[in-house]
Amino acid sequence: MQLTLYPFELKFRHTFTISRKSKDVQPLLVVELQQDGYSGLGETADNAYYNMTVPRLMEVINAQRSVIEAYRLDTPEAFWEALYPLFTDNMFALCALDLAAHDLYAKQQGKKLYEVWGLDISHNPLTDYTIGIDTIPNMVRKLQEFPWPIYKIKLGTPDDIAIIRELRSHTDATFRVDANCAWGVEETLRNAAAFRGLGVEFIEQPMPAADWEGMKRVYEQAALPIIADESCIVEADVARCHGHFHGINIKLTKCGGITPARRMIAQAKSLGMKVMTGSMNESTVGTSAVAHLLPYLDYVDMDGPLLLAEDTADGVKIKDGRIIYADRPGTGAMLINN
Repeated sequence: MQLTLYPFELKFRHTFTISRKSKDVQPLLVVELQQDGYSGLGETADNAYYNMTVPRLMEVINAQRSVIEAYRLDTPEAFWEALYPLFTDNMFALCALDLAAHDLYAKQQGKKLYEVWGLDISHNPLTDYTIGIDTIPNMVRKLQEFPWPIYKIKLGTPDDIAIIRELRSHTDATFRVDANCAWGVEETLRNAAAFRGLGVEFIEQPMPAADWEGMKRVYEQAALPIIADESCIVEADVARCHGHFHGINIKLTKCGGITPARRMIAQAKSLGMKVMTGSMNESTVGTSAVAHLLPYLDYVDMDGPLLLAEDTADGVKIKDGRIIYADRPGTGAMLINN
């Protein structure tokens, strides 16, 4: 195989703020794998919380370039298993390679990726659209600027209940709340009780990932379902989340790609948990890959291209929350100007 790396730094439409940080640009890395005249694309994201930067990701992948380029793709799963021992400390890098392998493999079959898996896309969930933390008037403006059936509202401020009440007065859309570890037990229980009558569907990762004892109490007492994010990173975390969360949010970038994500989905469902996939603000390359998992999911947050003012690729389109697949084999992503 031939390996090519494309670093990007894309601007957000608006400053993107969550409970622990703000940013105006999103650094991303796109990986291309080529074999026998076919090309597959994958993507991973820069993320300070996990100490991942694009230069570090490129360094890690380039260190294994000879192994990757000597490999002849049979199945994406076998490729992932072969590379996993080399990337045990960097699932972000492994994700980009795994996504590219899935895209390449499906193109070799002349099928869309979901067709390779034999999935029915007729009942796919709708994606939400994220409203980052801001002043309440600015959050209202962002909501009005982008009419949508489901919103994810980032919280973690002294005015969280007031924010939801004010936003609710401007729309009948479903709300999902994401506190990104900002609350404690009592605040979570209090907010869940207040939000239950305000059209909030669930709360994502209200408390720090290490507070398993607190999460057990919240799981048992909260008025709304609780979905894990920072507490569910890789496959081993799924079982641990059982009995502490009602569902999990799987980020392909964090868990190492589609290969482990499909196993995580199966395990979570076997435990009676809801399953979601989330965004790390990926462009259309990564988002197009996520789209093929939709038939497996209860919820999805794949609004990265909607939040960005720029893009890396053409691929899936999103209209009123509905995913429209590109009329191409593989994941459907095709780089722009490369």
